[in-house]
Order: sequence, then C-alpha cells, then structure tokens
Amino acid sequence: MKISVIGTGYVGLVTGTCLAETGNEVVCVDIDEQKVQKMRNGEVPIYEPHLDVLFERNIKASRLQFTTSLEEGLNHGEIIFLALPTPEDEDGSADLSYVLGVSDQIGKIISDYKVIVDKSTVPVGTAEKVQSAIAKNAQCDFDVVSNPEFLREGFAVDDFLKPERIVVGSSSERATALMQKLYKPYVRSGNPILIMDEKSAELTKYAANSFLATKITFMNEIANYCEKVGADVDKVRIGMGTDSRIGKRFLFPGIGYGGSCFPKDVKALHKSGKDDNYDFKILESVIAVNQDQKVVLIPKITKYFNNDLRGKTFAIWGLAFKPETDDIREAPALDIIDSLLSKGAEIKAFDPEAMENVSKKYGDKITFSESMYETLKGSDALIICTEWSIFRTPDFEKIKNDLINPVIFDGRNLYDLKDMEKEEISYFSIGRKDIKL
Repeated sequence: MKISVIGTGYVGLVTGTCLAETGNEVVCVDIDEQKVQKMRNGEVPIYEPHLDVLFERNIKASRLQFTTSLEEGLNHGEIIFLALPTPEDEDGSADLSYVLGVSDQIGKIISDYKVIVDKSTVPVGTAEKVQSAIAKNAQCDFDVVSNPEFLREGFAVDDFLKPERIVVGSSSERATALMQKLYKPYVRSGNPILIMDEKSAELTKYAANSFLATKITFMNEIANYCEKVGADVDKVRIGMGTDSRIGKRFLFPGIGYGGSCFPKDVKALHKSGKDDNYDFKILESVIAVNQDQKVVLIPKITKYFNNDLRGKTFAIWGLAFKPETDDIREAPALDIIDSLLSKGAEIKAFDPEAMENVSKKYGDKITFSESMYETLKGSDALIICTEWSIFRTPDFEKIKNDLINPVIFDGRNLYDLKDMEKEEISYFSIGRKDIKL
C-alpha cells in the first residue's frame, strides 16, 4: 500500500519506518529541510533501540522516502497519517494548531479519495475538527480516522510490529476496510484490531495513559507513607502486584513519571474535563503529587548536608525520563538539577544518550562526564535519576573511593538494602528505610 506520514517526530518516524518494514511504500513529510536531508542520508534523528536497522534497510530498498513537499506526500499516499505535535498549551490543553493547520492545507491539495488518520494524541472531538477543516476546501471524498498510538519509548519498534491491540476509530466502512488491510500483518498472532467510533478511540489513548500515570502516582504515595510508618514499599509492592486484578507492572516507586506522553496527556484530559464541566478530581491529585514526587529526594539531600548545599558537588547518573531513550521532556532529573543549582550546588552528570539534549538546556551550568565513574571524582554524593541497566551493578568500591562522602540518593530503588549495608554505603531510596553510616 502507498502510505504518507506527515511529521517525522518520534511517532511519525517510528510509524513510517515500521509500515515500510512490511512492504508498504512510505513517504514521510517534514518542513525541516536539514532534518529531511539527514534522513535521506540515513541519519536517524532520534535514539530508539532497533529503529536504525529498520530505517537503513527500508531506505536502501526505496520503501522509505522523505520530502519537504506536503503536496508530494498527499499525492503519493492513499492513507495519510497525521503525526504532528500536539504540545501542551499554557492552560494544560493540547495545542491542535499544527494538526488543524495541515488539515486546512490537505483540503486544498487532495484530488482523489484519501483516508486521513489522526495518529497524534488528540482530545475527544478532534476528528470532527479535522473533518471540518479539510471539508472547507476538498473537492473529493475523504474519511478521517482516529488511530491512537501506544508506543513506549525504548520499546517502540516492538510495540508497533507486535502490538497488544490496535484501536481504529471510524464510522466509514471504506476507511475501516483499508485500515484493517494495512494492519493485518501486525496481528497475525491474534491480537485484536478494535473498531469503535472516533470519540471513543480518542478517549481510549488519554484514558490508558492517565490510568497508568495514576497507578504510578498511587504507588509513590504508598512509598512516601511507608517511610512515615517504617514499612518497606518493596514488600508492599509485591504483596499488591500478585493480585491479578492489580498486576505487578507500574508499581515501582520512584521520583515520578515524565516524558512526552504521561504529563501532557493527563493534563490534557483534565483540561478537557473542565471544558465539558466535568472535574477529574483524581487526575488533579495525580498532577500535583507527581510534581512533588520529582523532588522528593531534595529534603533528604539537604538534611544529610545540614541544610547547606553551597559549594557541594553532586554526581548525577541518568538524565532521560526513562532508560533506552534520549528524551528529557518532563524528566525528573531536570527538576532535581534545578533545585540543587538554586541552592548553590554544582552538578556533574552522565547519561548514555541524553547529555546532548540536556546540554542545550543548561550549557555550561553543569558539567557532563564521559563515563558514569568520572562523575564521582570530587563529588560529595551520588544521585540516581534514571534506571539505565549499566547503573544496576556498579563497582561499589569505586563509588566509595571516589566520592568525598560514601552516600547514594537513589530515585529508582536500584539496590538491595542488605547489599548496601554490606557495602558500608549510606543509602537513601524511596519508600524504604534509610541506611545511615
């Protein structure tokens, strides 16, 4: 099939590449000429495991092409994916200006039947707005479909190629048939393609992300309470997770969620509710608790150093909001860095993939190290913000020898408490007893 993808951000690039992988002819459109040229040269503009292999293979096979011409893209595809940014507006709502702006242009260009697919995460009712924007100028038949993505950063290629489910919101039998044909190769194991109305499809994405964010936040509140009463959140988490009604995933406490999806989607659903005179009280609490959770380690750090961090240097391991990505949007590490800098501290940071993005934000305000151990030399303490696998089994002797004070503040609960006691390192984590030496 001939497919066009408008927008080559995270979702658009993964979508276009993975659709090409099953033999479709894909043209991706982006207005950034430099970015398009780099992609034509085989450069992947984002870090996502395994994407580079598929990207290179499909470019060489001429199944994946790039252009800055919207007209070229629209003329090519029978199915047009809109994978455009929907950034958070000042009031928490999703900014639809990119989606609706392109939709207005689509109506002026298309000359034969197209299926326009909302792949971006959008509020309920967006399909109707896209339909209206295109219809103002269109001289041919078209259908608008809502097809939300459920891609986890770090696992996006697997999630696309082997989806747990595919959600298609459409009231058109013609469009539905084309979408089922397109996705058939991805559900050979029997996972469902769920057909529903457009509004239900739009809400499904927001509801799923908001529920997962709520589950994370609830566990963080339990962890904070564990510290108050002397319980161990690891034991509580396991006790809860073995209940099949709850499940064990998304029950790991830490310094809050971040990224491009959960924060934005929770706020957007909360704002959509207000616009429709409905108050999502749970989501309001989730937003507030998560913001506080991002800096939950700061009181522990300041107390350890007698409420004076001036002139102290902190080694930070992990800057991305989660492992296996270079995405720093809403990353808790940034909130911790901001707080420490405001208190007069200095930062030496390491992340396997995200340092370039963080350097654009901070410049020379913090120091970046070429290795995780390089951050330790001359630092007063180690703070762990992202659970990259390379941080899970470190050389504790090196940590003790290189740090001025043998102390770790762990925002992701990477280490066993008994092991830390044996290593004779002061260790502060989330929802568990502190080890003070």
